[in-house]
Amino acid sequence: MAEPTYEELKARLQDLEKQVETKKRSGAMEFRVSEKGGVSVYGLGRFPVTLYYEQWTRLLDASENLRAFLEENKDKLKLKGQ
Repeated sequence: MAEPTYEELKARLQDLEKQVETKKRSGAMEFRVSEKGGVSVYGLGRFPVTLYYEQWTRLLDASENLRAFLEENKDKLKLKGQ
């Protein structure tokens, strides 16, 4: 197999950079297992949110209460565009 030319490598790099930009703009969340065994969520903000398994399950179990709390306090919360 022949080595790629400089132009081919440059084109490939541009394609990869476009993919990264598209992913950033899409707002898609991404999940990864951290080095310490936690689950990190990327795409919510500037930094990932990392919790351990037990913490995620507790949070998910409380999701209805969290939604109700958010709605009750919506007027006090900073919302995007405010």
